[in-house]
Amino acid sequence: MMLSLSETVVCFDIDDTLYKEIDFLVSAYKEIALKVGHPEAFHRMIEWYYSGENVFKNLISEFGLSLTLSDCLSIYRNHFPDISLDPGVKDYLYYLKQEGCILGAVSDGRSITQRNKIKALGLGTLLDIVVISEETGAEKPSETNFRIVMDAFPGKRFIYVGDNPNKDFLAPNILGWQTYCLIDDGRNIHKQDIALAKDYLPCFYIGSIHNFLR
Repeated sequence: MMLSLSETVVCFDIDDTLYKEIDFLVSAYKEIALKVGHPEAFHRMIEWYYSGENVFKNLISEFGLSLTLSDCLSIYRNHFPDISLDPGVKDYLYYLKQEGCILGAVSDGRSITQRNKIKALGLGTLLDIVVISEETGAEKPSETNFRIVMDAFPGKRFIYVGDNPNKDFLAPNILGWQTYCLIDDGRNIHKQDIALAKDYLPCFYIGSIHNFLR
């Protein structure tokens, strides 16, 4: 059955769904290298990341920094990122909005980090509701944050688009949402595990979020 977009709430995960989280990592490493005054440190951090080493511990040791690990994490989490939506995504979100669709985000993470991402992605005027785990005290796969969305828009149809079957789809599945998993294109930070119980798996798998409701 074709969904009426004007009666539909579509919520998205943020990281590795609306944009690639690796881009946030790259942005943060550039910011850290700038703040410590060693531009060459950026490339070293990338090397350490891909080799599975302790990036910030190596950074402090190799460059003789007075920063602590906590300082590095603070810069990483709190910087305003240089990230953008994947090609075509913003136009598609505008299309959904013009068709009367309610748009939202349900995301785990720290408030300042996730809200900085939303601003950097230019989503501030597009999203009607944003639910972030640090602000509610609940993380996926808890039903809490999805129920917040349902309480805000009673009587609507609900869709959730995410990328991580380990936590993204269990709660909305239980609550009767239609769920979509964006297939990892090889750039996701976290491995996409689909060898899970059926309740954890999405209703559908999609290769992009450009046109999945057209």
